[in-house]
Amino acid sequence: MPVNQRSAERDTSSKLLIKQVARRLFAERGVHDVSVREIAMAAGQRNLGVVAYYFTTKDNLIREILIDGAERIEARRHGYLATLEAAGGPVGVEDAVAAIVLPCAQFADEDTEYGSFFNRYLYQLSLFSSDLIDRTLEGRWNEGYQRCLGHLRRMLSHLTRAQQNRRFLFMAAYIGALLAQRELMLADPVNSHPTWKSQETLQDIVHTAAALLQAA
Repeated sequence: MPVNQRSAERDTSSKLLIKQVARRLFAERGVHDVSVREIAMAAGQRNLGVVAYYFTTKDNLIREILIDGAERIEARRHGYLATLEAAGGPVGVEDAVAAIVLPCAQFADEDTEYGSFFNRYLYQLSLFSSDLIDRTLEGRWNEGYQRCLGHLRRMLSHLTRAQQNRRFLFMAAYIGALLAQRELMLADPVNSHPTWKSQETLQDIVHTAAALLQAA
């Protein structure tokens, strides 16, 4: 293997490791309370400036982790919506909410490379800077989510635009907190948490989030 190729592969591997470690630390402690020095040390890097080398700034690292997850969730969500829409759906609010909830949960459950800790990371990031999430994802990495909201706007047309927007904010906060809690419980190495393992729990998250949107 040529030297340049080996070097490129090492760089790719090191960069992925740093993102994985940073995602875990951010998920566990919050974005604000983790330094780039701590990330480098936790990743086993002797060069404590490695985050700057690969990402320039901490904010760029945060954005790359966010895009990594959002890109993969959106791919799942577009597939989910394509199936629903091909069958004439979504036929109700719960169908559209399921297209928001289930791809996020399945990504965390199935993608060990990029999904581990992601829902907790996203929740922590929403507490730190929801504007950063919006600016990073807007126009490309949230198209599937916006498709879901488009369906919901049609189904909730009796509400004003302002009422819809408020309820979408409530729904996002509710779903984000529950998926983060579910992820934490499923990662518990000591206790089994059968309630959080149940698929019925995901369905209840969908059901109750839909009820929040439809409250009189």
